[in-house]
Amino acid sequence: MIFQINKDDIDDQLLALFLEADPSRSAIEKYIEKGIIFVHKDDETLKAAAILTTNNDMFELVNIAVIREYRGQGLAKLLIASVKEHVRKLGGNTLFVGTGNSSLDQLALYQKCGFRLHSIVHDFFSEYEEIYENGIRCIDKVVLCASL
Repeated sequence: MIFQINKDDIDDQLLALFLEADPSRSAIEKYIEKGIIFVHKDDETLKAAAILTTNNDMFELVNIAVIREYRGQGLAKLLIASVKEHVRKLGGNTLFVGTGNSSLDQLALYQKCGFRLHSIVHDFFSEYEEIYENGIRCIDKVVLCASL
């Protein structure tokens, strides 16, 4: 079941899950402070979570993560669909998401969920500790958007 929670309901397990998707604790705390938090739980078992932020009429999915043992079951797609529906209810018509140039699985997921390439923010991750995924250094942020 997917539902929203308040920032006061975030526990260590949920924070750790968000940190798997974005290792910057300060960024996660900022997202939580101004965001809408969605969780997927079955029988009180946390399986996945996402954070949606809004800035005027701009909606961005800033974090989405699935607990490792539940990956590959379509939970991320379900969360994205729930976030999209929420944005529609708020009157939004576009949802943005950003990921690293080396995040090949995430790029595929977002496109399967209806996102299209929008822009590239060059050197976005160059200030951070070096991250490698799929043998590729993560340097640029790839921004995708979905029309709702």
